[in-house]
Amino acid sequence: MVMLFGASIATAGAVALAAPAGAAPTAGCPSPGAGTVATSADGSSCSATAAPGGAAAAYGTDGTATANAGASGLALAIASGGGTATSTAQSLLGPAAIAMGPGASVDATAIDPGLSIAVAMSGAKVTTDSANQFSCSGGVAFAGDLLTLRGCISTQ
Repeated sequence: MVMLFGASIATAGAVALAAPAGAAPTAGCPSPGAGTVATSADGSSCSATAAPGGAAAAYGTDGTATANAGASGLALAIASGGGTATSTAQSLLGPAAIAMGPGASVDATAIDPGLSIAVAMSGAKVTTDSANQFSCSGGVAFAGDLLTLRGCISTQ
């Protein structure tokens, strides 16, 4: 079930970042099991590392995405248009980090079981940490944990 969910997330990320003609290439880094994948081309870069039993996927289109998953963790990072996204998951976690636009930055870390999402648009910064704390600032951004219903939002 964990692997199927991870594969679904990876596929959704790839479809969401399909680049139009003439756009920067998409760097795709799926790691559906123990291993590390990294690539870089024309301003697009990604890396994904997964422990045995975990799944990580990172996709960058003119951005930098990094995903790291421990055993039974699912990590997804998507960055485009100059954004930087980092997702780190431990056991039974599924954080998604999405950064879209120049200066957008997301650092999503999770250690408690559950699913979370963090999204930052141009110039915004989102941070989630292992203490289940959320910070959104600098532009349009939001983050939330679907189990604890905690999160943040920024509209500036």
